[in-house]
Amino acid sequence: MNSADFDYLRTILKKESGLVLTDDKQYLIESRLLPVAKKLKFESIEKLVAELRRTNGNLLKNHIVEAMTINESFFFRDKTPFDNFEKVMLPSLFESKRAQKQIRIWSAAASTGQEAYSLSMILEEHAEKLKGWTVQIIGTDLCSNALEKAKAGLYSQFEVQRGMPVKYLMKHFSQVGSMWQISSEIRSTVQFRHFNLLNSFNTLGHFDIIFCRNVLIYFDRDMKKDILSRMEKQAHSNAFLILGASETLIGINENFKTVADTRSLYQLKKEESAKTIGVTSGAALTMPKTGTFRT
Repeated sequence: MNSADFDYLRTILKKESGLVLTDDKQYLIESRLLPVAKKLKFESIEKLVAELRRTNGNLLKNHIVEAMTINESFFFRDKTPFDNFEKVMLPSLFESKRAQKQIRIWSAAASTGQEAYSLSMILEEHAEKLKGWTVQIIGTDLCSNALEKAKAGLYSQFEVQRGMPVKYLMKHFSQVGSMWQISSEIRSTVQFRHFNLLNSFNTLGHFDIIFCRNVLIYFDRDMKKDILSRMEKQAHSNAFLILGASETLIGINENFKTVADTRSLYQLKKEESAKTIGVTSGAALTMPKTGTFRT
């Protein structure tokens, strides 16, 4: 692929998804777009780019963006964020939200759903404490194919073995042929939506917890500041923000403060009006006497 095509594709990717590719990432475009070119019956990536230049077609752009933004995900990835969710965030919210009895969680860049489902399985362990509470988990991603897999909740043997405690596999999954499917009860607790982080967050409502891990590393500084500023507006006071282990807010956002004795966990302190409190978007999930999430 020549440099002109590489620069053209970089421009398209930044405009459509915010993804910024450095000069040394040409190999990444070639490795990820070659299967797309073959699937769409183009002889080469160059032919694919030529067609995109000619038509500027949205469908072709979508294929390219989805191929380039697929990120790895697995259950309880890196473990520490989920320990913090259970031992730091939930106890804090049980106290600060006891009047409203409502918690909203956003898994940004949810990919194939493992992060959101991991959170749901932890919440199920606390069903007794959550009786009478309303909990929402929203998982969003730019990739339609990833979201379809997430909604189906169907994973390979390798995927369910990678990082997930055996107790959760035995409790919440059933074998379907050579695959494992997460229970309908857990699937019903997460609402997955196709969503581009470049778009307005207003339709998502306000949140108490935002997982945005290993996402900001793909954006330039200005885009990071913009996304975090908009996340801040959608976060309730005392809301938590969780980033990836290699990500930082230093010099980008000063309003989310590092939670003491933790890494990559931040909390927002701000005044908020009554209108931002409570469930504002999506289907509510409640904890009945059985202690199982229901829609």
